Amino acid sequence: MTLAPELLEILVCPLTRTQLRYDAGAAELISDAAQLAYPVRGGVPVLLVEEARPLAGVDQASIPAQP
Repeated sequence: MTLAPELLEILVCPLTRTQLRYDAGAAELISDAAQLAYPVRGGVPVLLVEEARPLAGVDQASIPAQP
């Protein structure tokens, strides 16, 4: 499943407000700035920080707190 390019242009990380990139293989939106991966379930991005997983090798304590 892919996400529409128009959707990817407007989606941002809710924590850092930076652009996200789509990993189709993992069905996740990746925030390089926050080092988090947000799931895409049934084609719907779940942009909740509490639903995101830290990227491999990232200490969870280093993730910025939600404003």
